[in-house]
Amino acid sequence: MKTRRDFLIKGTAGVTAAFLFPRRAFPRATVGAEYDVRKFGAIGDGIVVDTGALQRAIDTVAERGGGRVLLPGGKRFLTGALMLKSGVDFHLADDAVLLANSDPDNYGTLPGLLNCDTAHGVKISGTGHIDGQAMKFVTTYSNTDERWEPMKFRPRMFSLIRATDLEVTGISFGHSPNWGLHMLGCERVLVDGIRIRNFLDVPNCDGIDPDRCRDVEIRNCDIVCADDGIVVKTSQQTEDFGPTRNVVVRDCVVTTRDSGLKIGTETFGDISKILFERCKVLSGGRGPTITHRQPGNIEDVEFRDIEVTAEHHAARWWGWGEAISITAWPRVAGGKVGFLRNIRLRNIHGRAENSVRIDGQKDQPIEDVLLDNVEITIDRWTKYPGGRFDNRPTMAGVEGLETHGTPVFSLRNVKNATVKDCTARWGDNRQEYFTNALQAENVQGLKIEHFTGEAAFPATQKATEID
Repeated sequence: MKTRRDFLIKGTAGVTAAFLFPRRAFPRATVGAEYDVRKFGAIGDGIVVDTGALQRAIDTVAERGGGRVLLPGGKRFLTGALMLKSGVDFHLADDAVLLANSDPDNYGTLPGLLNCDTAHGVKISGTGHIDGQAMKFVTTYSNTDERWEPMKFRPRMFSLIRATDLEVTGISFGHSPNWGLHMLGCERVLVDGIRIRNFLDVPNCDGIDPDRCRDVEIRNCDIVCADDGIVVKTSQQTEDFGPTRNVVVRDCVVTTRDSGLKIGTETFGDISKILFERCKVLSGGRGPTITHRQPGNIEDVEFRDIEVTAEHHAARWWGWGEAISITAWPRVAGGKVGFLRNIRLRNIHGRAENSVRIDGQKDQPIEDVLLDNVEITIDRWTKYPGGRFDNRPTMAGVEGLETHGTPVFSLRNVKNATVKDCTARWGDNRQEYFTNALQAENVQGLKIEHFTGEAAFPATQKATEID
């Protein structure tokens, strides 16, 4: 039985709320009898389409009260969309491979390769691999944008909707043509020890997306993807899937061209009690990120014990090398954005080509922010132009890449902020647009305690500039 230990994360220095992750046991799907998919007609040669046989195996196991659907090692099963059902352990044994069929007719109306809807006790397990065959879902490559253009049809790898007591453990997947592990309206979820290897030039291939989910733990995952690595969101839906609440992400490594650890960009519903800890972000366009653009309210978020490397990429990739990016403003003209408050950034260390950035609206600042033992070195090592803040996604008429100098720490339109035991450093390749160690504009209730750092060019610049 796997358990989650208690977490009590106490707000300090202007952070007013505490949140509790209650003790909870993750139930395992009942293994029961084992059903080899070959007995249902699956061939597993990577050529014959095995969709029908695999679905028959799933349906039979569900009708018999649950058990294991076995995909044996040494086989490659070509399939379209499959619908998982309650009590089914979909098990890829040894080096078994599930291959995504590129024929749209093999998916019907289902959005993903592996799907479920209102299922209980589903488990996806094993040491096998799921291959999305992304190159069969793209058209042309742009050297300028450094990315492939996708076809109109491209399935998600997983579309798991309204699942309860869900486990995804041990498997690997990659070459996603679209989002990877998308979970919508799910409750009591464990994602443990999965490995993701997507192409770094295929857009929208997120790693893991808990969307309007409650009581989720994601741990020990190793992710390579062009788009967001692990992204918590509340997407716009035609029915109520509820808020996102109680999500823990720990001990994960993410390599990406976008944000490694993120909340947003879709924030149509409330998001609260989110913890990212003991993770590494490698080559991200942004390190820890909150991109708040819609009416949901976001509060009680902590990033702690995070190692970051953030760098510029080609302009069509969002993120301009920000070490940390916490922003909140409307995505559309006249749009409403909910509040963003009680944000804690603790023990974050690394190297980046752009600032630690906290940026709200003048009439609706980000509230109650703590930066505690954040140590960042700003340097330059890529070929792309600097001296910009990345505001994307932005409404029409608002500059996406804002011309702006690069301080190590930048706070703008914030209410009640504490910068404690933080360190600003500069690398060897200093640029003319590098500026202050800390820059604050329209920050109410700013407290600075034991801050270390100097301006990039101390002879002509102040270490801190506060307006």
